[in-house]
Amino acid sequence: MTSTINSPSTDVHTDKTVVVETYELSKVYLTGFWLNKKVPSLKNCTLKVYQGETFGLLGPNGAGKTTLLKTLLGIIKPTSGRAKLLGKPLGDTSVKQRLGYLPENAYYYDFLTAWEFLHFIASLFQIPKHEQNKRILELLDLVGLAKQTAQKKQLRQYSKGMMQRVGMAQALINDPEIVFFDEPMSGLDPMGRYQVRQIILSLKEQGKTIFFNSHVLADVEKICDRIAILARGELLNIGSLDEILGTQETYHATIRNCEIAEMGGWLSNITQENHICRGELKGNPQEFINYLATTDGELVSLNLVRDSLEDYFIRQLEERGITSSQ
Repeated sequence: MTSTINSPSTDVHTDKTVVVETYELSKVYLTGFWLNKKVPSLKNCTLKVYQGETFGLLGPNGAGKTTLLKTLLGIIKPTSGRAKLLGKPLGDTSVKQRLGYLPENAYYYDFLTAWEFLHFIASLFQIPKHEQNKRILELLDLVGLAKQTAQKKQLRQYSKGMMQRVGMAQALINDPEIVFFDEPMSGLDPMGRYQVRQIILSLKEQGKTIFFNSHVLADVEKICDRIAILARGELLNIGSLDEILGTQETYHATIRNCEIAEMGGWLSNITQENHICRGELKGNPQEFINYLATTDGELVSLNLVRDSLEDYFIRQLEERGITSSQ
Protein backbone atom coordinates (compact mmCIF):
# COMPACT_ATOMS: atom_id res chain seq x y z
CA MET A 1 0.00 0.00 0.00
CA THR A 2 1.27 3.52 -0.84
CA SER A 3 1.41 5.88 2.11
CA THR A 4 0.15 9.45 1.64
CA ILE A 5 1.59 10.75 4.92
CA ASN A 6 4.83 11.94 3.32
CA SER A 7 3.50 12.99 -0.07
CA PRO A 8 1.67 16.19 -1.05
CA SER A 9 -2.01 15.95 -0.18
CA THR A 10 -5.05 17.08 -2.15
CA ASP A 11 -7.38 19.65 -0.62
CA VAL A 12 -10.83 18.07 -0.57
CA HIS A 13 -12.51 21.47 -1.00
CA THR A 14 -10.50 22.70 -3.97
CA ASP A 15 -9.13 19.46 -5.47
CA LYS A 16 -5.70 21.17 -5.61
CA THR A 17 -2.39 19.71 -4.48
CA VAL A 18 -1.18 21.24 -1.20
CA VAL A 19 2.60 21.79 -1.17
CA VAL A 20 2.90 24.06 1.91
CA GLU A 21 0.70 23.46 4.93
CA THR A 22 0.85 24.80 8.48
CA TYR A 23 -1.41 24.07 11.43
CA GLU A 24 -1.43 26.35 14.50
CA LEU A 25 2.27 27.10 13.97
CA SER A 26 3.68 29.32 16.72
CA LYS A 27 7.06 30.74 17.58
CA VAL A 28 7.98 32.40 20.89
CA TYR A 29 11.40 33.97 21.47
CA LEU A 30 12.92 34.14 24.94
CA THR A 31 14.66 37.43 25.73
CA GLY A 32 16.13 39.23 28.71
CA PHE A 33 19.25 38.53 30.74
CA TRP A 34 17.70 35.40 32.29
CA LEU A 35 15.76 34.51 29.13
CA ASN A 36 12.61 34.83 31.20
CA LYS A 37 10.67 37.15 28.88
CA LYS A 38 8.55 35.66 26.13
CA VAL A 39 8.05 37.52 22.85
CA PRO A 40 5.57 35.82 20.51
CA SER A 41 6.48 36.17 16.84
CA LEU A 42 3.94 33.73 15.35
CA LYS A 43 0.57 32.85 16.86
CA ASN A 44 -1.33 29.75 15.74
CA CYS A 45 -0.65 30.28 12.05
CA THR A 46 -2.71 27.97 9.82
CA LEU A 47 -2.51 28.19 6.02
CA LYS A 48 -2.21 26.20 2.79
CA VAL A 49 -0.33 26.96 -0.41
CA TYR A 50 -1.25 25.06 -3.56
CA GLN A 51 0.99 23.71 -6.28
CA GLY A 52 1.73 26.21 -9.04
CA GLU A 53 0.32 29.29 -7.32
CA THR A 54 1.99 32.55 -6.43
CA PHE A 55 1.30 33.24 -2.76
CA GLY A 56 2.04 36.59 -1.14
CA LEU A 57 2.46 37.05 2.60
CA LEU A 58 1.84 40.69 3.55
CA GLY A 59 2.39 42.58 6.74
CA PRO A 60 4.11 45.59 8.32
CA ASN A 61 7.70 45.36 9.50
CA GLY A 62 7.94 43.10 12.53
CA ALA A 63 4.74 41.23 11.71
CA GLY A 64 6.42 37.81 11.73
CA LYS A 65 6.71 37.27 7.96
CA THR A 66 10.38 36.30 7.96
CA THR A 67 9.89 34.15 11.05
CA LEU A 68 7.21 32.15 9.26
CA LEU A 69 9.34 31.75 6.16
CA LYS A 70 12.45 30.68 8.12
CA THR A 71 10.36 28.25 10.14
CA LEU A 72 9.09 26.63 6.97
CA LEU A 73 12.64 26.36 5.66
CA GLY A 74 13.89 24.75 8.87
CA ILE A 75 16.22 27.64 9.71
CA ILE A 76 14.46 28.12 13.04
CA LYS A 77 12.31 25.67 14.99
CA PRO A 78 8.67 26.38 15.87
CA THR A 79 7.62 26.52 19.52
CA SER A 80 4.42 24.63 18.79
CA GLY A 81 2.20 23.51 15.95
CA ARG A 82 3.20 21.57 12.86
CA ALA A 83 3.80 22.06 9.16
CA LYS A 84 4.59 20.13 6.00
CA LEU A 85 6.47 20.97 2.82
CA LEU A 86 5.79 18.80 -0.23
CA GLY A 87 4.02 16.35 2.05
CA LYS A 88 6.93 15.94 4.48
CA PRO A 89 7.36 17.34 7.99
CA LEU A 90 9.58 20.32 8.70
CA GLY A 91 13.25 19.45 8.93
CA ASP A 92 13.12 16.61 6.42
CA THR A 93 16.44 16.98 4.60
CA SER A 94 15.21 15.26 1.42
CA VAL A 95 12.91 18.25 0.76
CA LYS A 96 15.69 20.85 0.79
CA GLN A 97 16.94 19.71 -2.62
CA ARG A 98 13.55 20.71 -4.04
CA LEU A 99 13.45 24.23 -2.55
CA GLY A 100 14.88 27.60 -3.55
CA TYR A 101 15.42 30.52 -1.18
CA LEU A 102 16.34 34.19 -1.51
CA PRO A 103 16.80 35.90 1.90
CA GLU A 104 15.97 39.57 2.33
CA ASN A 105 19.56 40.58 3.10
CA ALA A 106 21.81 38.09 1.39
CA TYR A 107 25.56 38.20 2.03
CA TYR A 108 27.88 36.76 -0.61
CA TYR A 109 31.66 36.63 -0.84
CA ASP A 110 32.46 40.01 -2.38
CA PHE A 111 35.46 38.99 -4.43
CA LEU A 112 33.73 36.23 -6.39
CA THR A 113 32.19 36.97 -9.76
CA ALA A 114 28.56 36.01 -10.26
CA TRP A 115 29.74 33.21 -12.54
CA GLU A 116 32.04 31.77 -9.84
CA PHE A 117 29.36 32.16 -7.17
CA LEU A 118 26.71 30.34 -9.20
CA HIS A 119 29.17 27.52 -9.95
CA PHE A 120 29.79 27.22 -6.22
CA ILE A 121 26.04 26.99 -5.45
CA ALA A 122 25.59 24.45 -8.28
CA SER A 123 28.32 22.31 -6.71
CA LEU A 124 26.55 22.41 -3.34
CA PHE A 125 23.52 20.87 -5.06
CA GLN A 126 25.83 18.31 -6.72
CA ILE A 127 24.78 19.38 -10.20
CA PRO A 128 27.13 17.60 -12.66
CA LYS A 129 29.88 19.88 -13.95
CA HIS A 130 28.93 19.33 -17.60
CA GLU A 131 25.43 20.68 -16.82
CA GLN A 132 26.46 23.66 -14.71
CA ASN A 133 27.43 26.05 -17.53
CA LYS A 134 24.22 25.36 -19.43
CA ARG A 135 22.09 25.89 -16.33
CA ILE A 136 23.90 29.09 -15.34
CA LEU A 137 23.54 30.58 -18.83
CA GLU A 138 19.79 29.86 -18.76
CA LEU A 139 19.46 31.57 -15.38
CA LEU A 140 21.51 34.61 -16.40
CA ASP A 141 19.18 35.03 -19.35
CA LEU A 142 16.13 34.65 -17.10
CA VAL A 143 17.25 37.26 -14.58
CA GLY A 144 18.68 39.62 -17.22
CA LEU A 145 22.40 39.53 -16.45
CA ALA A 146 24.93 39.57 -19.29
CA LYS A 147 27.34 36.63 -19.42
CA GLN A 148 30.35 38.94 -19.79
CA THR A 149 29.34 40.94 -16.70
CA ALA A 150 28.76 37.76 -14.70
CA GLN A 151 32.16 36.37 -15.65
CA LYS A 152 34.28 39.48 -15.14
CA LYS A 153 32.64 41.74 -12.56
CA GLN A 154 33.06 40.95 -8.85
CA LEU A 155 29.96 40.96 -6.67
CA ARG A 156 31.28 43.90 -4.62
CA GLN A 157 30.82 46.06 -7.72
CA TYR A 158 27.15 45.13 -8.18
CA SER A 159 24.22 47.44 -7.48
CA LYS A 160 21.35 46.40 -5.22
CA GLY A 161 19.24 45.46 -8.24
CA MET A 162 22.02 43.39 -9.81
CA MET A 163 22.64 41.58 -6.51
CA GLN A 164 18.94 40.79 -6.32
CA ARG A 165 19.14 39.18 -9.76
CA VAL A 166 22.14 37.09 -8.73
CA GLY A 167 20.23 36.07 -5.60
CA MET A 168 17.27 34.97 -7.69
CA ALA A 169 19.57 32.97 -9.98
CA GLN A 170 21.12 31.11 -7.03
CA ALA A 171 17.64 30.41 -5.62
CA LEU A 172 16.74 28.73 -8.93
CA ILE A 173 20.00 26.89 -9.65
CA ASN A 174 18.56 23.52 -8.54
CA ASP A 175 15.32 23.95 -10.54
CA PRO A 176 13.23 23.94 -7.33
CA GLU A 177 9.56 23.04 -7.05
CA ILE A 178 8.91 25.78 -4.48
CA VAL A 179 10.73 29.12 -4.40
CA PHE A 180 10.76 31.27 -1.25
CA PHE A 181 11.54 34.97 -1.70
CA ASP A 182 11.91 37.20 1.38
CA GLU A 183 11.09 40.81 0.42
CA PRO A 184 12.40 40.48 -3.17
CA MET A 185 11.46 44.10 -4.05
CA SER A 186 12.96 45.63 -0.90
CA GLY A 187 15.27 48.58 -1.54
CA LEU A 188 14.81 48.54 -5.32
CA ASP A 189 13.91 51.52 -7.48
CA PRO A 190 10.77 51.36 -9.67
CA MET A 191 12.67 49.84 -12.61
CA GLY A 192 14.29 47.24 -10.37
CA ARG A 193 10.92 46.30 -8.89
CA TYR A 194 9.46 45.98 -12.37
CA GLN A 195 12.28 43.67 -13.45
CA VAL A 196 11.93 41.44 -10.38
CA ARG A 197 8.19 41.33 -10.94
CA GLN A 198 8.76 40.18 -14.52
CA ILE A 199 11.08 37.42 -13.32
CA ILE A 200 8.42 36.19 -10.87
CA LEU A 201 5.80 36.25 -13.63
CA SER A 202 8.16 34.21 -15.81
CA LEU A 203 8.54 31.63 -13.04
CA LYS A 204 4.78 31.60 -12.66
CA GLU A 205 4.42 30.72 -16.36
CA GLN A 206 6.78 27.80 -15.78
CA GLY A 207 4.40 26.43 -13.15
CA LYS A 208 6.64 27.10 -10.15
CA THR A 209 5.09 27.50 -6.72
CA ILE A 210 6.21 30.88 -5.38
CA PHE A 211 5.91 31.94 -1.74
CA PHE A 212 7.11 35.44 -0.99
CA ASN A 213 6.94 38.05 1.74
CA SER A 214 6.42 41.69 0.89
CA HIS A 215 5.10 45.04 2.00
CA VAL A 216 5.08 46.44 -1.56
CA LEU A 217 1.33 46.03 -2.01
CA ALA A 218 1.05 47.30 -5.59
CA ASP A 219 3.41 44.58 -6.81
CA VAL A 220 1.62 41.88 -4.83
CA GLU A 221 -1.72 42.93 -6.29
CA LYS A 222 -0.36 42.42 -9.82
CA ILE A 223 1.24 38.99 -9.50
CA CYS A 224 -0.33 36.95 -6.68
CA ASP A 225 -3.02 34.30 -6.99
CA ARG A 226 -3.70 34.41 -3.26
CA ILE A 227 -2.48 36.49 -0.34
CA ALA A 228 -2.41 36.38 3.44
CA ILE A 229 -2.15 39.35 5.80
CA LEU A 230 -0.02 38.88 8.90
CA ALA A 231 0.13 41.36 11.80
CA ARG A 232 1.62 40.89 15.26
CA GLY A 233 2.17 37.25 14.41
CA GLU A 234 -1.48 36.55 13.61
CA LEU A 235 -3.04 35.80 10.25
CA LEU A 236 -5.84 38.32 9.72
CA ASN A 237 -7.09 37.13 6.32
CA ILE A 238 -6.19 34.69 3.59
CA GLY A 239 -7.62 34.20 0.11
CA SER A 240 -7.68 35.50 -3.45
CA LEU A 241 -8.06 39.22 -4.13
CA ASP A 242 -11.71 38.70 -5.06
CA GLU A 243 -12.31 36.80 -1.81
CA ILE A 244 -10.59 39.46 0.29
CA LEU A 245 -11.56 42.66 -1.50
CA GLY A 246 -14.90 41.38 -2.77
CA THR A 247 -16.23 41.52 -6.29
CA GLN A 248 -18.55 44.45 -5.61
CA GLU A 249 -17.36 47.56 -7.40
CA THR A 250 -18.54 51.15 -7.22
CA TYR A 251 -19.11 53.65 -10.03
CA HIS A 252 -17.48 57.02 -9.47
CA ALA A 253 -19.22 59.75 -11.45
CA THR A 254 -18.11 63.25 -12.49
CA ILE A 255 -20.84 65.61 -13.76
CA ARG A 256 -20.49 69.15 -15.12
CA ASN A 257 -23.18 71.88 -14.80
CA CYS A 258 -24.97 70.44 -11.82
CA GLU A 259 -25.79 71.22 -8.20
CA ILE A 260 -25.46 68.94 -5.17
CA ALA A 261 -29.20 69.21 -4.56
CA GLU A 262 -29.86 67.66 -7.98
CA MET A 263 -27.47 64.77 -7.42
CA GLY A 264 -28.35 63.92 -3.82
CA GLY A 265 -30.70 61.12 -4.79
CA TRP A 266 -28.16 59.49 -7.07
CA LEU A 267 -24.71 60.05 -5.56
CA SER A 268 -23.15 59.59 -2.13
CA ASN A 269 -20.01 61.23 -0.73
CA ILE A 270 -20.61 64.16 -3.09
CA THR A 271 -18.10 66.96 -3.52
CA GLN A 272 -18.60 70.05 -5.67
CA GLU A 273 -16.22 72.59 -7.18
CA ASN A 274 -17.08 75.15 -9.89
CA HIS A 275 -20.37 73.41 -10.76
CA ILE A 276 -18.62 70.04 -11.14
CA CYS A 277 -19.97 67.29 -8.89
CA ARG A 278 -18.14 64.09 -7.99
CA GLY A 279 -19.51 61.16 -6.04
CA GLU A 280 -20.26 57.44 -5.80
CA LEU A 281 -23.27 56.21 -7.76
CA LYS A 282 -25.98 54.64 -5.63
CA GLY A 283 -28.28 53.37 -8.38
CA ASN A 284 -28.28 51.74 -11.81
CA PRO A 285 -25.75 53.37 -14.19
CA GLN A 286 -28.10 53.37 -17.21
CA GLU A 287 -30.97 54.85 -15.23
CA PHE A 288 -28.60 57.55 -13.98
CA ILE A 289 -27.52 58.38 -17.55
CA ASN A 290 -31.19 58.55 -18.60
CA TYR A 291 -31.89 60.91 -15.71
CA LEU A 292 -29.01 63.22 -16.69
CA ALA A 293 -30.51 63.52 -20.18
CA THR A 294 -33.51 65.30 -18.60
CA THR A 295 -31.29 67.86 -16.85
CA ASP A 296 -28.60 70.34 -17.81
CA GLY A 297 -25.98 68.05 -16.32
CA GLU A 298 -23.20 66.69 -18.55
CA LEU A 299 -21.58 63.36 -17.71
CA VAL A 300 -17.78 63.80 -17.77
CA SER A 301 -16.83 60.31 -16.59
CA LEU A 302 -18.30 57.20 -15.02
CA ASN A 303 -15.58 54.83 -13.79
CA LEU A 304 -15.88 51.43 -12.16
CA VAL A 305 -13.68 51.32 -9.05
CA ARG A 306 -12.83 48.67 -6.45
CA ASP A 307 -10.93 49.18 -3.20
CA SER A 308 -7.20 48.72 -3.69
CA LEU A 309 -5.25 46.18 -1.68
CA GLU A 310 -3.46 49.06 0.02
CA ASP A 311 -6.78 50.60 1.17
CA TYR A 312 -7.94 47.25 2.52
CA PHE A 313 -4.59 46.50 4.19
CA ILE A 314 -4.43 49.83 6.00
CA ARG A 315 -8.06 49.53 7.10
CA GLN A 316 -7.42 46.06 8.57
CA LEU A 317 -4.47 47.35 10.60
CA GLU A 318 -6.29 50.49 11.78
CA GLU A 319 -9.28 48.45 12.94
CA ARG A 320 -6.89 46.52 15.21
CA GLY A 321 -5.11 49.62 16.44
CA ILE A 322 -1.91 48.91 14.51
CA THR A 323 -0.66 52.24 13.20
CA SER A 324 3.08 51.49 12.89
CA SER A 325 5.60 48.67 13.20
CA GLN A 326 4.84 47.17 16.61
